[in-house]
Amino acid sequence: MSENNPTGQDIRHRTPRERAERGKAARAHVPRSAHAEFTPPPKRTDPVDVIETQSAKRVRELVPIRYGRMSESPFRFYRGAAAIMAADLAETPRTGIRVQCCGDAHMLNFRLLASPERRLMFDINDFDETLPGPWEWDVKRLSASLVIAGRANGFSAKERASVVRATVGSYRERMRAFAGMGNLDVWYTRFEADELRSEFAPGAGAKDRERLEGALERARGHDTLQVFGKLTHVVGGRRQIANDPPLLVRLHDLLPQAEGGALEKEISRLVERYGQSLETDRRFLLESYRVADIARKVVGVGSVGTRCWIVLLLGRDDQDPLFLQAKEADDSVLAPYAGSAGFRTQGERVVAGQRLMQATSDIFLGWERATGIDGRRRDFYVRQLRDWKGIAVAENMSPKRMAVFGQVCGATLARAHARSGDRIAIASYLGRGDAFDRALASFAELYADQNEKDHQVLLDAIESGRVLAESA
Repeated sequence: MSENNPTGQDIRHRTPRERAERGKAARAHVPRSAHAEFTPPPKRTDPVDVIETQSAKRVRELVPIRYGRMSESPFRFYRGAAAIMAADLAETPRTGIRVQCCGDAHMLNFRLLASPERRLMFDINDFDETLPGPWEWDVKRLSASLVIAGRANGFSAKERASVVRATVGSYRERMRAFAGMGNLDVWYTRFEADELRSEFAPGAGAKDRERLEGALERARGHDTLQVFGKLTHVVGGRRQIANDPPLLVRLHDLLPQAEGGALEKEISRLVERYGQSLETDRRFLLESYRVADIARKVVGVGSVGTRCWIVLLLGRDDQDPLFLQAKEADDSVLAPYAGSAGFRTQGERVVAGQRLMQATSDIFLGWERATGIDGRRRDFYVRQLRDWKGIAVAENMSPKRMAVFGQVCGATLARAHARSGDRIAIASYLGRGDAFDRALASFAELYADQNEKDHQVLLDAIESGRVLAESA
């Protein structure tokens, strides 16, 4: 497997017919109906043990916040349980067709983003777990997330099945469309906010259309200047990040002066060195900024406890900000089951996967290594902290709205997979009918049952004192 061909599948010398035959042949050993199954393996690892293994590598004082967030609901648990599901997916049927996987394709990792051309796009957002692997794994993680969110919203079993079938049907239909397109046409496909309007507006009520317009407007307002106003203040005539412990703490207030000073220099060097991973014009732009302040930030649910630094840089003057986020990158949760990606660092793995799967990526997306105060070298990837980002609110969705949202997610995931994998073989495997759609609706319900059991195991562990949880 090479960096130029991350999925390990050379399809350049196969005809479309040969690729289609490969997809149909996969049905013989993995019927589409087989994907409906999920039975926990007999020697399944305790879910809290899986989470604890991850936590052992993280910032100790932040781990209770992770458990606190995961304990809040089955859906929040699911968001932090990618490693648990990766082990479960490894026991499910595989077609043998690989793509660049997101690795954590739950519904809230699809959101509004800004393109370098300042267009509002819809795409996958989180790539901490990206790795070449079976395409089915991403579709199953997305499907299960919709059922878990639907249960939280009080949807009936029929309504949840309809949401999943609409989502997976959208993936299947788009993949079939991509199978008939040329390579460049697939590569240039992207989903802009205007397309969301056309997908969402037909048949929607005035309130739903108003909500969509509000979401688009809020996303455009979530930019660097908004973060600058929210997260910084002036102290003694100097612009600095405002503390909000334990979620946001300036480096100067986090560590003793000597240690903090040494780490500040290392992170500043990280920002300087990581520019070598950018294209030359973007590196030139980065070099026009200076580091003004650094803070540790707690992010997400599953990521809580990983080392994450936000860096305030200033350009032309003190009112010309750039916020970068340097986030620790560890091994993908898929790696024990799908193999290594073959990159020198985990940061490069994340960035390469993101660039391959996204239609357009942050201009400041790059990677570097840094040494902590404990002397350990760790991998990081860097991107803008916020740039026109808008996230869906699952709790506000009706069954109809979640089905439409799922359709857009399914189409987006199909586009991402079509860029890296054999789209013709996948489309041929899926076929015209809804056999796979129906199978995934069954799988998602079974996995939602398992997720609820795993969530209860965590609650029991907190109750017994086995692990400590804090709200923040």
